[in-house]
Amino acid sequence: MLPPQFEDWFRCKGWTVRPHQLALAQSRESLLLVAPTGGGKTLAGFLPSLIDLAATPKRARARKLHTLYISPLKALAVDVARNLETPIAEMGLAVTVETRTGDTPAARRARQPHNPPDILLTTPEQLALLIAHPRADKLFEGLKSVVLDELHALYNSKRGDLLALGLARLAQLAPGHRRIGLSATVADPAPLRRFLMPQPQEGQALSELVLAGGGAKPQIGISASDSYVPWAGHLARHAMMDVMTAIGESKTALIFVNTRSQAERTFQELWKLNEQNWPIALHHGSLAPEQRRKVEAAMARGDLRAVVCTSTLDLGIDWGAVDKVICIGAPKGAARLVQRIGRANHRLDEPSAALLVPANRFEVLECNAARDAVLAGELDGERLKQGSLDVLAQHVWGMAVAAPFTPEALFAEVRSAAPYALLSRSDFDAVLDFVATGGYALKSYDRYARLRAMPDGRLRLAHPRLAQQYRLNVGVIVEDPMVEIRLQSRGRPAGAGGRRLGQLEEYFIEQLSVGDTFVFAGDVLRFEGLREDGAYVTRSPDREAEIPSYNGGKFPLSTFLAQRVREMISAPERWHLLPDPVQEWLRIQEWRSVIPAPGQLLVESFPRGNKHYLVCYPFEGRLAHQTLGMLLTRRLERAHFKPLGFVANEYALAVWAARDMGDAPMDALFDQDMLGDDLDAWLADSNLYKRTFRNCAIIAGLIERKYPGKEKSGRQVTFSSDLIYDVLRAHEPDHVLLRATYADAGSGLLDIARLGDMLTRVRRRIITRRLDRVSPLAVPALLEISREMVARGEVDEEILRENEDALVADAMRVDKS
Repeated sequence: MLPPQFEDWFRCKGWTVRPHQLALAQSRESLLLVAPTGGGKTLAGFLPSLIDLAATPKRARARKLHTLYISPLKALAVDVARNLETPIAEMGLAVTVETRTGDTPAARRARQPHNPPDILLTTPEQLALLIAHPRADKLFEGLKSVVLDELHALYNSKRGDLLALGLARLAQLAPGHRRIGLSATVADPAPLRRFLMPQPQEGQALSELVLAGGGAKPQIGISASDSYVPWAGHLARHAMMDVMTAIGESKTALIFVNTRSQAERTFQELWKLNEQNWPIALHHGSLAPEQRRKVEAAMARGDLRAVVCTSTLDLGIDWGAVDKVICIGAPKGAARLVQRIGRANHRLDEPSAALLVPANRFEVLECNAARDAVLAGELDGERLKQGSLDVLAQHVWGMAVAAPFTPEALFAEVRSAAPYALLSRSDFDAVLDFVATGGYALKSYDRYARLRAMPDGRLRLAHPRLAQQYRLNVGVIVEDPMVEIRLQSRGRPAGAGGRRLGQLEEYFIEQLSVGDTFVFAGDVLRFEGLREDGAYVTRSPDREAEIPSYNGGKFPLSTFLAQRVREMISAPERWHLLPDPVQEWLRIQEWRSVIPAPGQLLVESFPRGNKHYLVCYPFEGRLAHQTLGMLLTRRLERAHFKPLGFVANEYALAVWAARDMGDAPMDALFDQDMLGDDLDAWLADSNLYKRTFRNCAIIAGLIERKYPGKEKSGRQVTFSSDLIYDVLRAHEPDHVLLRATYADAGSGLLDIARLGDMLTRVRRRIITRRLDRVSPLAVPALLEISREMVARGEVDEEILRENEDALVADAMRVDKS
């Protein structure tokens, strides 16, 4: 039973306390709660704190932080704080609640370490800053509880590494606190249970586990016409009327897309069709914080009919008015689909309603596979990563900002964090040496020396300015350099004031000329000029514009979902469930070439025009396919096939060459030994690998993007990192940052680990087909080639459409003979 005050509150709301909420309220142990969306996870996580605070007189807890809540999203922290105020106010509890994110006013952030609220809601990055504060010991000495929301979205990432190291520090500052992890349904809860607990020197510790009962199965529809399904593309323009119909049938809809550029384009397409003048808003990470907050507040009031959004609204946001989720484009993972669908009908006992809108034929397959997996209760698993060394370097720097430390004590503390439980002393010492001196190759440069030894063996900061540099550069999210976008009145000169709309990537702004138009913040904007404080724009009357191609927000196809797509393609008895154009596509492929079995790799070769093509279908995601393309073209070059280029999408890889590649020994060409010398030789000069190194160098603090009073441009950062990369490869190839870069390449921009798994899976299971013309399955890949030529200005849109028509007609032609 809950205390009478809380029982009465539940009764007045017409609610029944759920078993998992009662379990958390009565337990004193650290535990993981796994519950479906709408199961009251967040309230359950705060119940023990609210009960304890209600029973403790205010004067007995003055100026002490009681509960720390950590969210992966700023918007979620703000939303939870707003929702938490309701039970506090309705029960008359003397409990104070505040948020602390990058959007929190500086004055409030400065006050919080000295006069904290009872409950503070924040993010992993802000926790890193707080534990590095000189008053960290005073701030956390009374801490009783840490609530980790949406833990499944954090634990197996670099942000999870940063959070785990922060928790290890909290265990020293507040030894008696308990941890409550809140997670959506996951395939295996054990890694999350391990993450919550300080790990012993031997063996492992697991938190308690509470499993909530399952909710109602979602209702998932798929918008796919029996008359037309695009061959390629990602915008789903053909289905926008279906989206508008779905908006009309709902009270409020969330429209999820996978990238920020898709969000801008989709918003524009919907406005063109919005004859009813419904209030439709836009929400993504590049918009100004005040614009995002305005949209969130309007959603909370129920003022909006729909919001086009990216992953910024994926997690935990509870808007009761939302009764439908629309996903444009394939979800890329079953777990992500569950998360997004759960934003609708945020109540455990009512089914969430969702509409999936595939943008092309392969995405029809992916959407069907994802829906089947969700309805069957099957979710993606994850490859567990070890703690990243660049994140550890940042943490070591932060601990020196807080106070001098002894290496032995810090090593033991770091090892208690689950991602670093297997960290060797030699690796720790290498990280420590890097933070202290820059490492062997850089130690002669004073600028890389950040730590100094004290007579008693402790290490301290080498200079006080390093504390401010740490605070300016903390965090592990490395985005492309951004430029402020400022809206000014027409006719005024660029630089004459202007309202802040948000930020765009520096590389995009640098390629604009005055007069160019593009879409941002839901408007068509005209570029007026670049000044020190940002890019100045005016609203353009032109409704057609160039669309920015943002880098952020793209998701790879999950291994689990890729396997389900392979199984669906190889099962003709299930094709009748697909739209007619997709059925026809697969049946002609089966007749013209072959449909591969799930464990096979199909490799097709055929001529077209004056070129020869080789197309394979690994279904391992764009990142792994791009790496495969780089390595295959190196091998084909050595074999004198004269490859001219390649293009990759989520499902296939196409290489074109001057010579027929059908005679190439495929088993040798796709042998796993390509991940040896070929990989090393390519990595030495790969821009993608250098970009991965740059990210690691920024996270580890070797390159500071921000200085007091100024910020490096993207070109300056890249120039600095490339110089250091060359020095380290030549003089210290086992440098800790090069090792961190290689580890990142395994699952990051290059996805080497997944490529290795694929090469192992298809060994001696490669089937080849030499064709006289393009196959139906190859058409989407070849259309990607045409689109890249358009992007580079090599061919115009009219020629592209003609090429598409000819390509499709060629692939789908059925000879009478």
